[in-house]
Amino acid sequence: MVTVLDYGAGNVRSVINAVESLGYSVRFVTRPDDILSAEKLIFPGVGAFGEMMRVLRRRGFVEPLRRYLEADRPFLGICLGLQALFEGSEEAPGEDGIGFLKGTVRRFRVDLAVPHIGWNGIKPRKPSALFRGLDGDEKLYFVHSYHVDPEEPSVVLTTTDYGREFVSAIQKGRVAAVQFHPEKSGPTGLTILKNFLEGLDAPPVRPPRAPFKTELARRIIACLDVRTNDQGDLVVTKGDQYDVREKGTVRNLGKPVDLARRYYEEGADEITFLNITGFRDFPLKDMPMLEVLRRTSENVFVPLTIGGGIRDYVDHDGTAYSALDVASEYFRSGADKISIGSDAVRIVEEVLTTGKKTGQSAIEAISRVYGSQAVVISIDPRRVYVRSPQGVPHVVLETAFPGPDGERYCWYQCTVKGGREGRPVDAVTLARVCEDLGAGEILLNCIDRDGTNLGFDLELINAVKDAVAIPVIASSGAGCAEHFLDVFTQTRAESALAAGIFHRNEVPIGAVKAFLDGKVPIRPVRY
Repeated sequence: MVTVLDYGAGNVRSVINAVESLGYSVRFVTRPDDILSAEKLIFPGVGAFGEMMRVLRRRGFVEPLRRYLEADRPFLGICLGLQALFEGSEEAPGEDGIGFLKGTVRRFRVDLAVPHIGWNGIKPRKPSALFRGLDGDEKLYFVHSYHVDPEEPSVVLTTTDYGREFVSAIQKGRVAAVQFHPEKSGPTGLTILKNFLEGLDAPPVRPPRAPFKTELARRIIACLDVRTNDQGDLVVTKGDQYDVREKGTVRNLGKPVDLARRYYEEGADEITFLNITGFRDFPLKDMPMLEVLRRTSENVFVPLTIGGGIRDYVDHDGTAYSALDVASEYFRSGADKISIGSDAVRIVEEVLTTGKKTGQSAIEAISRVYGSQAVVISIDPRRVYVRSPQGVPHVVLETAFPGPDGERYCWYQCTVKGGREGRPVDAVTLARVCEDLGAGEILLNCIDRDGTNLGFDLELINAVKDAVAIPVIASSGAGCAEHFLDVFTQTRAESALAAGIFHRNEVPIGAVKAFLDGKVPIRPVRY
């Protein structure tokens, strides 16, 4: 029996599914005594440090957790579950941690995108039973803006490089904790979980290989646009400049859960679901996409992002839900990140009009509870050509692709309602304001390139990358492996997303990754 300390924030479903896939049953901590009676305890901390510690104190979990740790009983902390072991965090000054280990949690101060998101390696600093079956050159999934800084070198189990060397795992006796997410790290992560569950008392080992320096891999993300077809079935579809109909009917490329499983097996680094059907009449707990997430997370052990409909709404019974309520239900159903699209445009327009943040927007509320790394902003812009940058109240670019009347300048107009309505705000400004509001990642689409197979809009990507310090996902237009090469060598995007070529299986994900391995230096590009 494995006990999971679920304090009510973020996606713990994936941890549960991973543990159960390894043949173990799970029970939850519901009261303080459940911690002390646990045989093996997993703490998958997700979200923001201050919110986590306040919930742990309110529920009376801090003292029994400290007693459990000091008794040297089997424990695995994940992500925030590692950071909680220390005395405090720069993320929440004045908020005490559990204090099992001396040291603090510090924000990354590097000339790279923060949060640190993606697949990176580990460098073992001492033997451990956790390393059984590892070769040493595997990559694991990280998503965090803060890292631990222990005072005691003896507790350091692994380090990782991201602009600097940081501690990515600790072990003290039978207490272990990792900054990466084993439940989201594919077969390698499952091996580490299995090693913990089989016992840290087993003989410690070192992997046969160890990198001198770890490197962050470029991410290839498979995107599934999901909507109901004319028969009412939930299907994956694909648009041509956002038009998903062909000969009058919705393109049906397959079932969401089946396609997600296929992409995972082909090597996708992440899976993104974009819900392009409103489902506004459904009670929150009955939304069809929740079941898609639950079923997908049972067999897909890489990060899942869900976008679409994450805003305040009222269902047919008159029940009101906030954007935070909707996001919370998605997280509980298996999502690791949520993507906000049209509502982000509305929020930014309000900020630009009033000149101030409210603190109550969906972006601010969700990032405050779950951390900035959980909030992705999906931008859907289209080119607007102008003859001169003068007199245009937007960020204007000089383009190498003149307009229909020879215009040498353009700006990127943000759209809402699936690209049907343009708004008076540009993509660069939107990205910059959303970062200030607390977003942790930008999903940058382009209506002009969507479904064209002409490649990514590199000018747009570079303009947004120059404006923000958070990671950018390039999207729209990929038609061959060379287009991924272009985006990773001619821009500073950390990842690239595609749909059509993967759905049609013209260019399998594994083939794209193999192609890039021989062509692209797998390292983050410095600012």
